[in-house]
Amino acid sequence: MRELLRSNDPTVIAFAKALLGGEGIDCFELDVNMSVLEGSIGILPRRLMVRAKDLWRAEIVLRDNDIDLGR
Repeated sequence: MRELLRSNDPTVIAFAKALLGGEGIDCFELDVNMSVLEGSIGILPRRLMVRAKDLWRAEIVLRDNDIDLGR
């Protein structure tokens, strides 16, 4: 798995997951439960992971929809 996106904004993660799902690209969200440790203040970013073979396609989908990959 490779990191595709890192964001503190849960709406960006949800939108990215919907876009990737629409293209048939499987993804997995990491650090979802870290909000328990941080007190739900949104300091720790969530990460969206994809298969290494799907990374280039996923990057194109997100860039085409104006989602900043932070790189």
